[in-house]
Formats: sequence, structure tokens, C-alpha cells
Amino acid sequence: MSEYERQYEDGSDPRVLDIIDITLVERRPNGHQAENWLFDPDKYWVKVGECNWTDLGRFTQTNGPLWINNHHTYHGQNDEVPVADAAAGSGSLRLVHVDAVHLTVFTPGAAFGNPKRRVQGRFRFDGNDYALWITDPRIERLYLAQPDGDHDLGESYLTISLGEPYQGACYKLIAAVNERGGQIS
Repeated sequence: MSEYERQYEDGSDPRVLDIIDITLVERRPNGHQAENWLFDPDKYWVKVGECNWTDLGRFTQTNGPLWINNHHTYHGQNDEVPVADAAAGSGSLRLVHVDAVHLTVFTPGAAFGNPKRRVQGRFRFDGNDYALWITDPRIERLYLAQPDGDHDLGESYLTISLGEPYQGACYKLIAAVNERGGQIS
């Protein structure tokens, strides 16, 4: 979707935790992304409220692994799901509550000539450790503007997404970070 298609009538953009009324046309599940819908691009989105920190707890996954574990990429931990296993799952989004998130800004492909820096988040959920790439634009902008290094966030809600298939696997990503109090360090 374009920025124009996902804005409010006054031209402002939706923000994380906005409660939005969106005109939907039909369900459009795509593989493991069972929650996909086609929305009406000719209708404005309407903000009807805001979710607060305490409301988020009602929507979280409270236990169990994030899909399946024990598949890892070179820099990740429990970050990979074989496509066949992803297809057997139930959707591609999870909201989880964690006590802390450790961010690392670094250049994972430096040894292979790739100069692109990335932000990775490490956290523990239900006894399992995870190291996942962050795709939250706000967090990426904030931390990529700083030198390589480590940063600690406190108690947070994380939206974990299971991405599109790529080279036989789907990858778990941190799509949004909501730290208690909205404090980003």
C-alpha cells in the first residue's frame, strides 16, 4: 500500500497503537499470512481511538514458542521457520510482552562486502531466546543514526511478524517495538 492509501482524511499518518476503522473489501489470505485483507484504497482510514499500555496485555500471546524454534540464521537465534512449517501455523503476527529488549546496531555482512548496517533485537520469551532483525521504521531510524553498538530497552511489547518465504524459509522479524512509557533509549 502507498502512503496516500493509508492516511487519514487530514493527511496525517497512522501511528502505532492507533485504533483505526478501515473499509475492508475481502479476505486475502496468502500462505501463512492468514490475516491478510484487501482494503478499499478509495476510502480514508478513520482513527477511532488509541490503545494504551495496559490494553495491550489483552492481545498478547502469553506462552509457547513463536511458531517453531531451533532454526537459526548466521546472526539470528530462533529466527527461521521452514516454509512447510510456516504454512502449518496459524497466521503471521504475534504480540508478545517481554521484560527487556537488547538492541545491537552492526554491519552483519561486512565480511562479505555488504556495508549495510542493521538493527537486531534480542529478547527472552517463555524460556526461549530470540535474536531477530528489527523492521520497525521508527526504531531503525533512531538507532541507525547512532554508531554501532548495544542499547537496552526496558519492558516492551513486541509485534513479531513471520515474513514472506525466501530461499525455503520464512523469517521472524520484530515489526514494532512499544516500550513502557514510550521511552526509547
